[in-house]
Amino acid sequence: MTTSARQLLLEYGLEPHKGLGQNFLLDRGALGRIVAAAEIQPGDRVLEIGPGLGVLTRALAEAGASVVAVELDRGLVGLLQDKLADLAQVRIIHQDILKADIGQLAGGAPYKVVANLPYNITSAALRHALEAAPRPALLVVMVQKEVAQRIVAEPGEMSLLAVSVQFYGRPRVMAHVPAGSFYPRPKVDSSILRIETFPALDIPEPDIPRFFALARAGFAQRRKQLRNTLSKGLNLPADAVEEKLRRCDIDPQRRAETLTLPEWKRLLREL
Repeated sequence: MTTSARQLLLEYGLEPHKGLGQNFLLDRGALGRIVAAAEIQPGDRVLEIGPGLGVLTRALAEAGASVVAVELDRGLVGLLQDKLADLAQVRIIHQDILKADIGQLAGGAPYKVVANLPYNITSAALRHALEAAPRPALLVVMVQKEVAQRIVAEPGEMSLLAVSVQFYGRPRVMAHVPAGSFYPRPKVDSSILRIETFPALDIPEPDIPRFFALARAGFAQRRKQLRNTLSKGLNLPADAVEEKLRRCDIDPQRRAETLTLPEWKRLLREL
């Protein structure tokens, strides 16, 4: 598989672009697990981020999905157009996904996001997809194993990334994939992450930026107590912040990583 990937790239005068975080997934078993985790049904609409050599794109299409594959690397766009020309239900778009209107690319209809995400845009791509209008019903993405573990963390080990994802949906690690499943081989193992998005959010859309401003303030100095981090981050008197925390039944001496999503939401309403 590695040899065939190398030969295919040579055929088109290409090589893996480290700056774009290109590590192409070659393992057929892992491809099957991604498609299974996405529960692809005939007629599903799928947005694929960074299709690379097109092996996942083909697997999705052969499972019955209509695929819009967004690729930033112009050289790979030509390769994909050639190698996937027999699949009428696949559309290749040359664009930076972080600058794209994801909901518009999906046609405004219910859709899923499936991707072997480039490592260097994992957090940004997840945030961009979860903030899309409309949001995808489901995301199944390959990410670094350590990143997946951070995303599914529970209170006590939460991070801003975990809060940012769990605010929008329910993440779950479906499988781990060893580094040898990719070309070129990365330095770390990966995981298949499935995120079922919530049909509706319990915070009004206009208040979402305030929620994340609050969370960023809380995590800005992770080793410090919430009383101090929120006071500094929100430019509020420490005594006033402590009063608000106590009204929410939150000990002012706790740290941001210990808070649950409901506690963050209560605190937003109080502040």
